[in-house]
Amino acid sequence: MNNFTLHTRLHTEFVNIDNQVQEIVSASGCKEGIVHVYIPHTTAGITINENADPDVVADIETVLNRLVPWKAGYAHCEGNAAAHVKASLMGATATVIIHEGRLALGTWQSLYFCEFDGPRTRKVWIKIIPS
Repeated sequence: MNNFTLHTRLHTEFVNIDNQVQEIVSASGCKEGIVHVYIPHTTAGITINENADPDVVADIETVLNRLVPWKAGYAHCEGNAAAHVKASLMGATATVIIHEGRLALGTWQSLYFCEFDGPRTRKVWIKIIPS
């Protein structure tokens, strides 16, 4: 297993991690297979979505804030219940095909680390499975 550290700067932030994941895939020498990306945190997640227009991730953030407002009378007493719910909605894993040594993302796709309780120092775990 490989990993890298990420330092988020904002309370809610979507960080493109394509380059970090590709560097690990390249260093592995794997030409064909899959890369599994796992976020080992309960207040952060991962998603694959559009990278061409930054309004897309801004819209995702807006919708998540409408669905799960920061203050809504949650029972969880640490004050970050909304971050836990948002992380569960986004999910903790993403899997991408490796083809010819490169991430096989669609034309407009990127991997985004989703911070919901920042700023923090986070880990991203990577597992490469050759075919």
